[in-house]
Amino acid sequence: MQRTMRSHVLGIWTLVLYILLTAGLVVSSSAQQFIPLWPESFIQQTPGIALKDSIVNDRIVKVGIPGMWAFFPSAQENKGAAVIICPGGGYERLAYNAAGLQIAKWFNTFGVNAFVLKYRLPNAPNLRNRQLVPLQDAQRAMRLIRAHAKQWGIVPDKIGIFGTSAGGHLAALLGTHGGDVSAIGDPFDTAAFRPNFLILISPVIDLGTYAHVGSRKNLLGPSASQELIREYSPYLHVTSATPPSFIVQAFNDPAVPVRNSFLFAQALLDSNVQVSYHVFPQGAHSIGLRDNPGSTALWISLCEQWMAEMGFTSGKK
Repeated sequence: MQRTMRSHVLGIWTLVLYILLTAGLVVSSSAQQFIPLWPESFIQQTPGIALKDSIVNDRIVKVGIPGMWAFFPSAQENKGAAVIICPGGGYERLAYNAAGLQIAKWFNTFGVNAFVLKYRLPNAPNLRNRQLVPLQDAQRAMRLIRAHAKQWGIVPDKIGIFGTSAGGHLAALLGTHGGDVSAIGDPFDTAAFRPNFLILISPVIDLGTYAHVGSRKNLLGPSASQELIREYSPYLHVTSATPPSFIVQAFNDPAVPVRNSFLFAQALLDSNVQVSYHVFPQGAHSIGLRDNPGSTALWISLCEQWMAEMGFTSGKK
C-alpha cells in the first residue's frame, strides 16, 4: 500500500515538474531547442523494455524520447505561422535531417516557426498499441505549440503540419482523425490538436490497394484487418472540417503510387475543401529542397506563395 502511494506521489511530482519545465521554456531568436513531448512516466511502453535514441546512416532508427526540435525565425521576421514537420521513413526510421531539420530552416527563411517532430516508431518492441503512438505524438506536439503560442509569438489558428512519405501519412492522419488519443490528464489536454493546414509531399495515403507495403506493415502489423486498414487510410475520413491542403507528388514515384495523393485531393474536392494539388513529371520518391528535376523545382516557391495566399503568412499576427 505504501509502495503504491509512493509511486502515485512520484508520478504526480514528475508531471508537475514536466509542466513547470515546459512552461518555463525561454526561446531566443533563431534558437534551436529540443522539447520533450511527454513526462517520462507517461510514455507508453512495456515495463522492463526501455529504448534509447539510435541513429544509423543519418536516420533515427530508435526513438527513446519523443519530442520536437524547435526552429524560430527572428522576432522581426516572424509571420506568426507555425508548422510541425513529420520526417518520412516508412514508419521504420526517421529521415530527420533532409526531411526534417533542413525543411525547418527553409520555413524560417520566410518567417514560419518550425518544429521537427521526433515521433515514436510503431515497430518498436515497447509499445502496446503500435498504430496509435505516432498520432499520439503528433496530437501532443500540436497541443504543446498551441499552449505556448503567445510565449512563442505564434497565432493559434495558423499552425499546420508538413509531412513527407510516411510522415505525410501522419500529417494527413492528424488532419482527418477526430478522436483524442493523446489526453493524459494535464493542462495541455485543453489545447486543440487539429491543424489549420496540411502540406503533404509524396504522401502515403491509402493503406489498401495502393499502399506503400512497408509503411502499412510497420504501422499496422503484418496481418492488418480490413477495418484497421480503412481506419488508417486518411482519404476515407476527409470531411468539410479537414484543413486546406497543399499536395506534391511525382508521376514517376516508384515507392508510393501517385494514386495516393490523387485520392486525398479528390476527397478534399468532394468535401469542398481548398486544395492545391501538383503532380510533376519527375522527382521519383526523392522530392526535397534541392536538386529536383525540371518543373519539380517549382514546388518550393509554389508552397511559399500558397501559404501567403491562404493568409497563413500574410496579414497581422
